[in-house]
Amino acid sequence: MTAQTRTHQPLPIPTPTTGLVVAQGRPVPQDFILGAATAAYQIEGARHEDGRTDSIWDTFSHTPGAVVDGDTGDVACEHYHRYADDVALMASLGLQSYRFSTSWGRVCPDGGPVNAKGLDFYERLVDSLLGSGIAPWLTLYHWDLPQALEDRGGWTSRETVDRFVDYALAVHDRLGDRVRTWTTLNEPFCSAFLGYTAGMHAPGRTSPADGLAAAHHLMLGHGRVVQELRARDAALELGLTLNFTVADPLDPSDPRDVDAARRVDAQMNRVFLDPIFRGEYPADLLEDVRHLGLTDHVMDGDLDVISTPIDVLGVNYYNGEAIGHEAPPAALADSVNGGRFTRSPFPAADDAHRHPRGLPVTAMDWEIQPEGLTRLLVRLHEEYAGPAGVALHVTENGAAFDDAPDEDGFVDDRGRTAYVRAHLGAILDAVDAGVPVRGYFYWSLLDNFEWAWGYAKRFGIVRVDYDTQVRTPKASALDYARTISTRRLPAPWADLDADGGGDEPAGESTP
Repeated sequence: MTAQTRTHQPLPIPTPTTGLVVAQGRPVPQDFILGAATAAYQIEGARHEDGRTDSIWDTFSHTPGAVVDGDTGDVACEHYHRYADDVALMASLGLQSYRFSTSWGRVCPDGGPVNAKGLDFYERLVDSLLGSGIAPWLTLYHWDLPQALEDRGGWTSRETVDRFVDYALAVHDRLGDRVRTWTTLNEPFCSAFLGYTAGMHAPGRTSPADGLAAAHHLMLGHGRVVQELRARDAALELGLTLNFTVADPLDPSDPRDVDAARRVDAQMNRVFLDPIFRGEYPADLLEDVRHLGLTDHVMDGDLDVISTPIDVLGVNYYNGEAIGHEAPPAALADSVNGGRFTRSPFPAADDAHRHPRGLPVTAMDWEIQPEGLTRLLVRLHEEYAGPAGVALHVTENGAAFDDAPDEDGFVDDRGRTAYVRAHLGAILDAVDAGVPVRGYFYWSLLDNFEWAWGYAKRFGIVRVDYDTQVRTPKASALDYARTISTRRLPAPWADLDADGGGDEPAGESTP
């Protein structure tokens, strides 16, 4: 099966008569890696092919009211069959690295014995990447727990930790000689708190206590896998990816807003950072959740395992937040369900509410705040990664806009182009401040199944026509390719006619 890809001429390098000369753009360090990311359930499809069995996301997406329009990942982008053409597309854009995840239910169906056909697929993918000069970056867990394990307790059960180790070692058995960078988990905040506390993601539970139990066991699984892989090959680069917010009090002079922001920071950022880097839970977090049973799950030696040294921390950043102790006058539109009951993902922050600040927003109603990324990277380096000698990579950053394709399927997405430039610039600001950030992965390479939003939101720099599976690089992809090839970063809106792009963020001004 062959994927069709429509190509367009790259955006012309501007001359002095048409705008900023790219050669005069901001230099990107030669050793700074520029890549893109995806996740297995969001793109692979092939739900029950070659031995794959259902994950919690298969079950959740088939639950009425769980996903917009009843969408599922059964077919998604058909990457399982079209991976070779997708790798060729990556190579045409000049991507230096590709961050992908393996499907637990494909490799170890139902959390049980190894499925050779599932590993065959990932071997073909990795070999294709290496043959194209693209470094594979493998994530073991991007939210797709086998449903059979969820039926036995999921991440609230310590048994799942053991099965996660079995699965990780099975993947390493096949790919350990070719993949050098391994991250255990992607965004355990979402797995634990959106899935087990908020009910917004699979498995759809709404228990603060279950979310805390899941968070602890996810981190324990992370530490166990790092120990096992390190024992096998000390040369591997090992770590995990966390998603972060920058929580600012709405009114810094109001102690109630300050405390609300502190709770969000504790229950989203420090709940993972402190055990991993300091071998302990933050004291204020323990006080906030003392009635929810977290410490009941912490066994002797757990925190020593969780704090096993890592080599790399993946940083996922989309936006920061202004947090107030009262709800905003109008609800924000970035949470969605089809009528199911959901709650706050924070176990003990009922009086913490996000407020709009008049910044431009994406189609997810997420504020566009590049300077928050600079502040986040500086903080992570100074307080956590730097003292531990851990490298930082921005492993996800991206934007959904209401893309409007032309008759050929091409999307002139100037707002997304400006978004990528602005956030790359924010990373370079952190580098200039002394933070050794090593790379950037745009989310996402392809439009895909966007979890509870289904196919209603498009983050890709490559458009996917879900009816025909035709891939068409957007203007943002061509601009990103030019940055990779020239190692020069234009100013966010340089040479972009914001009046004609169709997706300029609301509130954005054009210089």
